[in-house]
Amino acid sequence: MTETVNPAAVPRGWIARSLDLIERVGNKLPDPVVLFLLLMVAAWLVSWWLSGVSFTEIDPRTGQPLQVNNQLAGAALTNFMAKMVGTFTSFPPLGVVLVAMLGLGVAEHTGFISAVLRAAMSVTPRVLLTPALIAVGILSHVAVDAGYVLVIPLGAVIFYAAGRHPLAGIAAAFAGVSGGFSATLGVPSSLDPLLSGLSQTAAQLVDPAVVVNPLNNFVFTTVSSALIIAVGWVLTDLVIEPRLRTTRVDADPAGLPTQEPLAPNERRGLLWGGLAGALAVVALLLTLLPADTPWAAPPGEDGRRALLVSAAPLMQSIVPIIFVTFLIPGIVYGVASGSVKTHRDVVAGMAKSMSGMGYYIVMAFFCAQFIFAFGQSNLGALLAIKGANALREMAMPLGVTLAGIVLLSGLVNLLVGSASAKWALIGTIMVPMLMQLGVSPDLTQAAYRVGDSSTNIITPLMPYFPLIVVFCRRYVKDSGIGTLVALMLPYSVALLVTWTALLLAFWGLGIPLGVGSSYGYMPPGGAG
Repeated sequence: MTETVNPAAVPRGWIARSLDLIERVGNKLPDPVVLFLLLMVAAWLVSWWLSGVSFTEIDPRTGQPLQVNNQLAGAALTNFMAKMVGTFTSFPPLGVVLVAMLGLGVAEHTGFISAVLRAAMSVTPRVLLTPALIAVGILSHVAVDAGYVLVIPLGAVIFYAAGRHPLAGIAAAFAGVSGGFSATLGVPSSLDPLLSGLSQTAAQLVDPAVVVNPLNNFVFTTVSSALIIAVGWVLTDLVIEPRLRTTRVDADPAGLPTQEPLAPNERRGLLWGGLAGALAVVALLLTLLPADTPWAAPPGEDGRRALLVSAAPLMQSIVPIIFVTFLIPGIVYGVASGSVKTHRDVVAGMAKSMSGMGYYIVMAFFCAQFIFAFGQSNLGALLAIKGANALREMAMPLGVTLAGIVLLSGLVNLLVGSASAKWALIGTIMVPMLMQLGVSPDLTQAAYRVGDSSTNIITPLMPYFPLIVVFCRRYVKDSGIGTLVALMLPYSVALLVTWTALLLAFWGLGIPLGVGSSYGYMPPGGAG
């Protein structure tokens, strides 16, 4: 889509003016790739400046006074160059995201994911249109950004066909796809291994032994889906849609998009693809049942072999399992529906998914180099320990600290569009700092996800925001940025408040955040 929004059509209220300011500030920020490069240079310069300073803080990794290492020294620079390739190829988020995307790419390329979403909406009763649309939006995260180009326009079509306002359908779908970006509807998304990989990298700046499970927030994000669906349902039906009654649909009916029903070949493919996916899951579950299953970890001190620990092959294989779980039904669907003629079509789907990851790979390269230089300098450990000491002296309740992380993440989200870039930036500081206060990376990451997801729907710097405006203009010609923000602001505020409350309830009640997760962290040496 190349259509642009007419600035004259944008309402000039306080919301629009505030967004204009945010957009101007955000646009002045360099690209995340350049931002990581500049941060790396800054880390070098600061490390040179502080390398001669003596600090009293104790490095938990060595038990010795912390020392900042000069990264502009000859030995440091040659070490940086020698390890550049290895630093990139061993960057945890890189491999896990690319492997997961290979399977998801096939499922998307063959049409399996699109067919699943359309089938789900076609059998939904009218009274349940809103919650079903939001749920489908959340589910679309397994295909990364497919929800933006598929579910959101589909929401408008479905609402319009049901005699409801199409912009309300766009708002509900947008709330599910983007507002619920960090939620999961029983199926892991590519965001899970990406964020956990970055969290692990940040945590290892302080404790190299820390391992973060890719499903460390899975329980919390799954329960979060119910919250997002409930909040979105209430707001759409009781607030947003009544407000739109005075907003006339003035587009040409002949040019409005329509919901295409599933063709016979798509139905056939969906049947066989779904069956194949179910059999693959059942086969996996059956291999977990035997007491001597090879998926379990080696026997512990009690002689038992656990499945849900980091040492278990099952936990180390989460991403490959996601790959296979989507690859099998994707291929079977393609063969049954006719979208896959030869093995070359399967390979083409994988290649297409990788071609869409080009920018991420470039960003990952510079992000990895920055984190390496930052870690080698000991600046991360210094900031973490000093920040933790400052927070400890302030003696704020942990609940207040967690709410602060949520708000900080939401504010950063207004200026930086990429989820991985944001967490790489602030996670490098926040994760080690809170570890010094006894807070686990799992809990810090969950707080970040709440703040990031809640404000996704109101920032014009989100890459798909202009596209959503274009979808609105298909039905209401004078829709602009202010129109969309006015629609989505109630969702953003409501999610920020209720979702933060849910996180605090999880923490207060001690409900596990996910697989292999914890709330607390014990620093080396036992200091809390």
